Amino acid sequence: IRACILGPQEAVGSVISLCIERRGLQQDISYHGRQVMLEFDIPLSEVVLDFHDQLKSVSRGYASLDYELIDNRPTSMVKVDILINGDRVDPLAVLVHKDQASYRARELVSRMRKLIPRQMFDVAIQAVVGSRIITRQTVKALRKNVTAKCYGGDITRKRKLLEKQKQGKKRMKQIGSVSIPQEAFLSVLKVGD
Repeated sequence: IRACILGPQEAVGSVISLCIERRGLQQDISYHGRQVMLEFDIPLSEVVLDFHDQLKSVSRGYASLDYELIDNRPTSMVKVDILINGDRVDPLAVLVHKDQASYRARELVSRMRKLIPRQMFDVAIQAVVGSRIITRQTVKALRKNVTAKCYGGDITRKRKLLEKQKQGKKRMKQIGSVSIPQEAFLSVLKVGD
C-alpha cells in the first residue's frame, strides 16, 4: 500500500522508525508548517494487524493515516509450525515474513511455555520452518519427592527410587498426551504483548 501519514514534527523520528520496522520504504517527505507529510510503501500485512494503534501511540494521538492499494508484490513468506512433543499442532501455525520468522518463533514458543500447564512428564515445545527447528523450550515435569521417606543409610536405595521414577516418566511420555488450554490458541492471535 502507499501510506500517507500526517503528523507533528516532534514525532517524525518515531513515525519513520515505526514504518521502517514494518518493512516500509520511504517515498516522500514534505513539511507544511508544524506538520509533516510522510509517504511510505508498506506491505498490507504489516498495516492490517496493529499499525494504526502503534502510529497513534508513537505520535501521542496526533498522526493520521491515509492509504491506497497500489499493487501486489511478491515476497518471501514462511510457515512457522509448532510441535508439541513432536506432534504438529496445526491451529498454532503462523505465516510470517522470512526475516521475522526467527523472532516470531521464539515469541510463540516462550508464550506457549508459559501457558501449557506442567504434566507428569517433560513437554517439548518446538518451532519449525520446513524441516529446520528454530527454537525449543521444555515444560519441566512435575516430580514427587520419592526420597523423602528414605532417611540416611544407603545411597543406593535413593538412586534406585529415582531411577524407578525416571523409568515411569519415560513410559508415561510414550503413551501420554498433552492437554493444551484454550488460552494458548488465543495467545497466538495476540500481537506484541
